[in-house]
Amino acid sequence: MTGLRVCIDVDDVDRAIAFYADALGLRVGRRFEAGWAELLGAAVPIDLLERSPGTPVNLRPGAAARSYERHWTPVHLDFTVDDVDAVVARVVRAGGALEAEIQTAAYGRLARMADPWGHGFCLIEFRGRGYDELTSAPGGATG
Repeated sequence: MTGLRVCIDVDDVDRAIAFYADALGLRVGRRFEAGWAELLGAAVPIDLLERSPGTPVNLRPGAAARSYERHWTPVHLDFTVDDVDAVVARVVRAGGALEAEIQTAAYGRLARMADPWGHGFCLIEFRGRGYDELTSAPGGATG
């Protein structure tokens, strides 16, 4: 069995705890050491790791430095929610940003967001059969 944890670099763990608690209803599980907190309430635990801006993102010589301006990454988080409009409002009140109009698709509604550290994430409100609405068979199988 392979487990999964999500790690998010931030420059201020206490501020990040407040953001993710207010915006998404997550709560602190454990505080491990200065600059590291576990959030619970999502499908997997989320670890907030305090890392200073300008520090290398990995140990390779010449590695890029951390920046908490809005940035693109090929991996992002999708949080499934019951009411995308209500959660968008909470995220924005907590300091996040709605980056485009909320979209409607066959599977539901999607909001593209960013947290105060420049990490993009989506909010998805599934409707009907969720992603199975994109397949031809009622149970999700395509043949």
